Amino acid sequence: MLKDRNSSAIVAVTDLDRARAFYEGVLGLNVFSEDMGVLTFATGGTHLVVYPSDEAGSNRANAVVWGVGDEIETIVADLRGKGVHFERYDMDGVQFAEGVHRAGDFRMAWFKDPDGNILHLNSAD
Repeated sequence: MLKDRNSSAIVAVTDLDRARAFYEGVLGLNVFSEDMGVLTFATGGTHLVVYPSDEAGSNRANAVVWGVGDEIETIVADLRGKGVHFERYDMDGVQFAEGVHRAGDFRMAWFKDPDGNILHLNSAD
């Protein structure tokens, strides 16, 4: 039924202008469309939909994940240089340094958008 259909991530925000400044200006995403108070950003072969909602930031789990491969440290350093704060989560067997969690060869990083939505990077391609 849905296995051959595309999907998109969707994130609720309280302030669309502030969200646009973050997703476009800080993360470097391009606006794909803007219609009826909803922003859609192009991200790889998919889309990230950002819309206003009073429930913004209420999700306490990952909202969006990007597999960035071996570029994770470079991307984290670039975002840190733009003022992005990376979360630290204590997990058994996982080391943390400079915003990146390491579990063997697998690397992960988490940060939040201005509404507290949890965004995730990992070393998967």
